[in-house]
Amino acid sequence: MPNWSQILQEISSIQTQAGQAFDVVRKKYLTQLNAHTGRNIIVYYSGWLSKPSVGGLQINDEDKNGFMMAVHGLDKSKGLDLVLHTPGGAISATQSIVDYLHKMFKNDIRAFVPQIAMSAGTMMACSCKEIWMGKQSNLGPIDPQLSGVPAYGVLKEFKTACKEVKADPKKVPIWQSIIGQYRPTFLSQCDNSIKWSNDFVRQQLATVMFLGDPTAKSKASGIVKKLSSYSKNRTHDRHVDYDECVSMGLKVFAMESDHTLQDLVLSIHHCYMHAFMNTPS
Repeated sequence: MPNWSQILQEISSIQTQAGQAFDVVRKKYLTQLNAHTGRNIIVYYSGWLSKPSVGGLQINDEDKNGFMMAVHGLDKSKGLDLVLHTPGGAISATQSIVDYLHKMFKNDIRAFVPQIAMSAGTMMACSCKEIWMGKQSNLGPIDPQLSGVPAYGVLKEFKTACKEVKADPKKVPIWQSIIGQYRPTFLSQCDNSIKWSNDFVRQQLATVMFLGDPTAKSKASGIVKKLSSYSKNRTHDRHVDYDECVSMGLKVFAMESDHTLQDLVLSIHHCYMHAFMNTPS
């Protein structure tokens, strides 16, 4: 397998017009992966690691147009391999994209995570019939964030405030300065966001990944409980590796079990990362 620097050398060795070398090398490995699996491939990547100051790098409704263009003309009967690298984004856009892809490919979708698929990216991976990860791969918690504020944390904090004020009214001024910053309906928005994200992932797991399994609902509920546990995960950007995904019950496969597939997926990953790094902000 060509490593990070070897992929860069290959790109640099191609004498084409500016920017085209990345496309040539990327297409080469995508073609080889298609030949190896016999399946359609869509690579859904964000450059948030390389370009953190650039806006619009999270999952949003505009991405649906990209998926529609990528799907156009594909033989839907061959299924879809979705290669993911994303920090997450809006659950509304995620659900819309997932629904569209399921309608196009009849739930025959596999997720590949070469490095990171966090938050709504994890939701997208959980919406596939199986997830392929390597030793370096990570998913993340699915607890919703409202403008960067953890919904679970807000509700937990509010319950703590109510309990402490009831026990000691002298603490009212302390908590008043904190709770007073909440805008109207904020608590109900947090509650609704939690229910929405949990219900969506639970439904996807039960009807796609565990389709036909008599214990599908209980498996789905157990996985959602672990992925959304604010007290256990502690932070929204906690990285969940392959072993932990297996232990929680997700249908995960090791990319190392197919060395050719692993080499091709990681080569594609390197191509995209180099392209992001060498693209002006």
